[in-house]
Amino acid sequence: MNTLQINNLSKIYPNGVKALNDINLEITDGMFGLLGANGAGKSSLMRTIASLQEPTSGSISFNDSDIIKKPEHVRQHLGYLPQEFGVYPKISAEKLLNHLAILKGIVDKKQRKNQVTALLQQVNLYQHRKKSVYTFSGGMRQRFGIAQALLGNPQVIIVDEPTAGLDPEESNRFLNLLSEIGENVIVILSTHIVEDVRNLCPKMAILSNGEIISEGNPKDLVTSIEGKIWTKIVPKKDIEVYKNTFDVISTKLVAGDTQIRVLSDKKPEEGFQLITPNLEDFYFTTLFNNPTKKQ
Repeated sequence: MNTLQINNLSKIYPNGVKALNDINLEITDGMFGLLGANGAGKSSLMRTIASLQEPTSGSISFNDSDIIKKPEHVRQHLGYLPQEFGVYPKISAEKLLNHLAILKGIVDKKQRKNQVTALLQQVNLYQHRKKSVYTFSGGMRQRFGIAQALLGNPQVIIVDEPTAGLDPEESNRFLNLLSEIGENVIVILSTHIVEDVRNLCPKMAILSNGEIISEGNPKDLVTSIEGKIWTKIVPKKDIEVYKNTFDVISTKLVAGDTQIRVLSDKKPEEGFQLITPNLEDFYFTTLFNNPTKKQ
C-alpha cells in the first residue's frame, strides 16, 4: 500500500499570492479526486507534490520518505500529466515515447521497446504510432499524455484537468482508462468537473482559495445533505429576490427557464420540490457554507 502524506502545507509566491494554506491530506492507493474551481490552488498543489516547486512551509512524504528534502524519491515513482504539455513537432508518437522513456531512465533497449509498445496499445494509439503527436486530436493527445505518465511503472500518477476541452466520447474513453490504471497505484485527479470525480473517485477533497474545505467519500458527502435540497422553476427577473430570501446554492437554465436549487431543512415555500441531491449540490452547498472561501 502506497501512502502520500501531506501535513500543514502552504505556498506563498514571491508576488504575495497565497496559493495553498495549511493543507492536510492522506492519500493511498486508488483514485483520489481533487475538486475545485479554476484558481482554487489545484495546480499549485499538484506541482508541489510533483516536486516541481518547494512549499513555503509544511511537509510531504511518500511511503515515509520526505520528498521535499529528497525530491528524487518521488520523481522515481511519479507519472505526471500537467494541464498542458508541449510536444516536439514532426516526431512520431512511437519515437517521442521512446525518447521520453530514455529520459526517464529506461536504458535497456528491449525493455524500452516492449514498454513503449505495450503503453501505446493500452491507450489505444498503437495504430497511430507513426503519426506526429502534434497532429493528434485533443483526446488522442491526452491519451498519449497518460502513456508518457505511465512510463517506468509509477506508483503516484498526477493528472491535472485531464478532460478539459475533450468531447464527451473522448472524455469517457480517457476516464475509463484512468479507472483501469488506478487500482494498485495512487492516482490524483485534479479537476473542476464534478462529474469526473463522481464517476471515478471513492475518495475526494474540495479545494477552495488554497484550503481544503471538505473531504471524504463522495456518496457519504452527498448523503449528508439528503432532505435539504429543494428546486423550483422561477422567472429570470425574480432570481435576485429568491437569492435574497433563501439560501440559493445554484441556478441553471432548463429549456429557457431558470431552475434554482435551495438549501433548506424544510420546504422554503409553495412550488418547491424536494429532490435527491447529487455531488454537484454538495459542492455548491460546501462553497455556500464557506463564503470567505468562494472563488
